[in-house]
Amino acid sequence: MRILNITLYRKYRPQNFDEIAGQEFVTRAIKNSLRENKLSHAYLFNGPRGVGKTTIARLIAKGVNCLNSEDVTDSPCGVCENCVEISKGISMDMVEIDAASNRGIDEIRELKEKINYRPVKGRKKIYIIDEVHMLTKEAFNALLKTLEEPPSHIIFILATTEIDKIPDTVISRCQRYDFLPIDKKDIIKLLKKVAFKEDIEIDEESLDLIYQKSEGSARDSFSIFEQVVSNYSGEAIDILKTQKALGVVPEIILREFLDLIFLANKEKLVDFIDKIWEDGVVIENFLKDFAYYLKEQFRKSKDIKVNFLLDTISSIYFTLNEFKYEEDKRLLGYVLIHELYKNNRVKVLEKKLENFENLDVDDEKNSYGNSKIFDSEEANETKKSFEKKEKVDDISKEKEEIVEEELESEENINISIFRKKIRRIMSELKNLNTAFSIYFQNANFLKVEKNMLYVEVENDFIKNKIMGEDKKEIEEAINKICKTNIEVKAVVLKNKVKSESQKFLDKMTNFFEGEILKRKNKE
Repeated sequence: MRILNITLYRKYRPQNFDEIAGQEFVTRAIKNSLRENKLSHAYLFNGPRGVGKTTIARLIAKGVNCLNSEDVTDSPCGVCENCVEISKGISMDMVEIDAASNRGIDEIRELKEKINYRPVKGRKKIYIIDEVHMLTKEAFNALLKTLEEPPSHIIFILATTEIDKIPDTVISRCQRYDFLPIDKKDIIKLLKKVAFKEDIEIDEESLDLIYQKSEGSARDSFSIFEQVVSNYSGEAIDILKTQKALGVVPEIILREFLDLIFLANKEKLVDFIDKIWEDGVVIENFLKDFAYYLKEQFRKSKDIKVNFLLDTISSIYFTLNEFKYEEDKRLLGYVLIHELYKNNRVKVLEKKLENFENLDVDDEKNSYGNSKIFDSEEANETKKSFEKKEKVDDISKEKEEIVEEELESEENINISIFRKKIRRIMSELKNLNTAFSIYFQNANFLKVEKNMLYVEVENDFIKNKIMGEDKKEIEEAINKICKTNIEVKAVVLKNKVKSESQKFLDKMTNFFEGEILKRKNKE
């Protein structure tokens, strides 16, 4: 790979209109104006950073002053003295002014005095004022008259990323063009071209990530691309290397955070934020990556509802903006957790018994799923007694040797096998992944049929999690404890509404590892 001695963005800056990525409407209008020699005396280019505003301004300067053309042209040669000097930014007939550092009235007065000088080599003198919104009010007032009636040999091109800060009186005196973020396909096409010319091997996923980080800016995409390449000189670059170079949070961590939002409690979420911060993850980057991840999951999964998507992303960017000067960035994560729970935006399963499920007394529903909480004295007393019993059982369990049963044959498999071992199943699931045990906290083992264990769960979100990519690992855990060889089938019985007494009975049966032998018919 060749050594990159200048920045890639400068090296591959478009030298003619055909090389411009995107901005078709702008380039078409500008080219028509050049071809017909109907140029405005003042242009206002508005749009995000790095999308071609200054590049097109330079191309206008080339088209006006190209020495190999008899008149103004939309196809400058790029090799004459004027074109070369404009490309290098050293032409005396093209003046670039950074308004961020030359924003006062004195600088504009000096500019007004200089514009009376004729071009040195070209037909017109081009003044490009970048970040023009940074000018002071007095400077804008001083510029107004000049913009309205400039000398015939002068063209002003104003560029801004914040059009709302430009006075209407200035906008009305210019021909305005609005630039858009560059499409993904155009930026990736540019990067592939550069990678080929620079003998760089990089995969498609990496280019997708670079585009995501660039937010549609060609300049930023080149800078990010160069940052990645500089970390792996001479190496083939894959998505894992790119993520590492850019400090991008791996998808598995983003997924864990999403699962915790749906299924865990505030304490676990706070612990999660602390953990990733201790691991060196930049919290602001994590939150932005999570917002993007959420958007992508919304497109792929039915688990993500539109209200949840909008509320969460809104909360993320509210937090990032409101607390951007906070030194301890962990607090941004804490604020986000508070925002998610505020006004019941995201109702999740409350903290329950560590190795088993709480007694369900009341159902509280919202648009993201169901959750059960204790809200009566009777339920709290029952909970305490369950916790006390569990502690005693745990102590006894440490002292006794667990006798493993022989593998059950398929015809002998009974639902009671799984109900009796529910606590050991939950413990095994928790050891594998905390989320697994949470999936089963309110589950009910229904029946075994044709070597299939049917498990009733609360909602479609949990059902999809159990039946998704974790299904095999969950089945292996259950089969390990119960010495069986069954498959798991999660179901949501939408039409089945249990009475409170029935729910209580089901929970008691599971907790005491019992089995209902006979039900008394109602009179």
